[in-house]
Amino acid sequence: MTAARPGADALLTDHLRYWARRCPQQCAFRHVEFTDSASEGRHRTLGWRAMDARARAVAARLVTLAAPGDRAALVMPQGLDYVAAFLGCLYARVIAVPLSRPQLAGHDARLAGVLADCEPAVLLCDSADLTSVEAFALDHDLPAVPVVPVDHLPIQRFGFDEYESVPDPDETAYLQYTSGSTRDPAGVMISHANLAANARQALHAFVDDPGATTAVGWLPLFHDMGLVLSVVAPVMGGFQSVLMDPVAFLEDPARWLRLLGSYDGTVSAAPNFAYDYCVARSGPGTAETLRLDRVHVLINGGEPVRPGTIDRFHAAFAPAGLDPATHRPAYGLAEATVLVTADTRATTPTTVRCDAEALAAGRIEAASEGPTADGAVAELVACGPPAGQELLIVGPEGEELPEDQVGEIRLAGPNIARGYWKRADPTPFDPRGRLRTGDLGALHDGRLLVTGRLKDVIVVDGRTHYPQDIEETVRTTVDLVRRDRLAAFGAPRADGTGEDLVVVAEYDRDTEPTPEEVREAEHTVRAALSARHGLRLASLLLVPPGSVPRTSNGKPARAAGRARFLEGGFDPR
Repeated sequence: MTAARPGADALLTDHLRYWARRCPQQCAFRHVEFTDSASEGRHRTLGWRAMDARARAVAARLVTLAAPGDRAALVMPQGLDYVAAFLGCLYARVIAVPLSRPQLAGHDARLAGVLADCEPAVLLCDSADLTSVEAFALDHDLPAVPVVPVDHLPIQRFGFDEYESVPDPDETAYLQYTSGSTRDPAGVMISHANLAANARQALHAFVDDPGATTAVGWLPLFHDMGLVLSVVAPVMGGFQSVLMDPVAFLEDPARWLRLLGSYDGTVSAAPNFAYDYCVARSGPGTAETLRLDRVHVLINGGEPVRPGTIDRFHAAFAPAGLDPATHRPAYGLAEATVLVTADTRATTPTTVRCDAEALAAGRIEAASEGPTADGAVAELVACGPPAGQELLIVGPEGEELPEDQVGEIRLAGPNIARGYWKRADPTPFDPRGRLRTGDLGALHDGRLLVTGRLKDVIVVDGRTHYPQDIEETVRTTVDLVRRDRLAAFGAPRADGTGEDLVVVAEYDRDTEPTPEEVREAEHTVRAALSARHGLRLASLLLVPPGSVPRTSNGKPARAAGRARFLEGGFDPR
């Protein structure tokens, strides 16, 4: 007998069991591996019954090594085994900790720090990485715990049913470690109920017909957006998810674009930089080789959404049949599981032209139409209304602000996590129990405009400036600066009377700027910042590629950059 469809409050494990019984042979997850630059992609698939069986095999092993509430760290490559490992943790009521494999360049220190913080009872990997995972733990003085290669676990048809127990909705399902853009990474405690609620919110926002939908994703599964869009929402909605490795995207973004056009009703997501990257890496005839009329939704979130990026992406790929209405600017954060706001209707993205002086004073005022002087207009992309949750804009005294007033974004809803692992202070909640996001924004016609991070705001001579606006001015003014590889921040003046503006920017990999070019760049940037922002530049540091600190998901880590600058840690040209 076919089981009844899970109810409105059902957890992810309920949905996985349902699809395994309802459509056991239907493709659930597909991983596309690109073995070399000429590869068209090698596809490996699992149906719903097979994925459920692999998840149960993981759970059956976990219950012999860990108790409910213990942690299991996923230190393995992107792929089907990663999905099975995560779902197996949910079955076993062991708290999953999605992480990267040790071989991911540039993240070893973060990985070691997170493993020390979450204190896992077991490490989940694949057999190819077994030796390197054991060596990594030893080299970083981590406690010795069992290391389990997921791909070698025996699959038994009914192997887990005998000890299966149903998770409590309020139990922690996994720890989502933040990217660390303004502080050290912290493990956000996401409950089973949080996870299910945000999946439902995402389905309502982005999926009109689950039966005609395919998720296509390259985002890492150890990041919130990648995990929810490529694993959680497909399990909840019962549609296929196609995965590829993030490195494969960086090697050739056309691989992602081709996969988008290989299925009907594709839904995908990427941060703003990825859309610019696709344009930069695509040749004149690339669009003619693609079929993007089948794309339903392209979510743009995870960092500030730029109007120019949206325009360039659609201009480049309109010949492939891409509908401008597919682009969905969104806002989210790990503490809300991931999704907070997004447009649910198929409309083209909306850009709000704001008077820059009013914005600096904390107000959204429409700028006059037509040409304006440099710096008179700031363009903000609307990120849609709240997705099934309460969103308030709050002033410095905790007062709720009306529309078109800039303040801190605060949230309440079933998707909001209850706090950070092992951290009672600082609390992320205000006295009324609402999440303090640390992000600044305003509501305009019921839709969210995100203006920046509270901790990143630069105040010079009593005026507020947003670092992403300054960085964009520098990047577009000086050709030798690498796109999205720069950080603007305030540094204390020697006399203690306030802050000065400092910009640290990487120069292009194929460039070795001469002292004359450095002086010319500083002169050009100084003039542009003065004209567009009314700002005096204290220092522009042009540094070698790889120098500017970045978070694990590629955003500039401005707080870390500021700390390094104050310590004299940069080696400028």
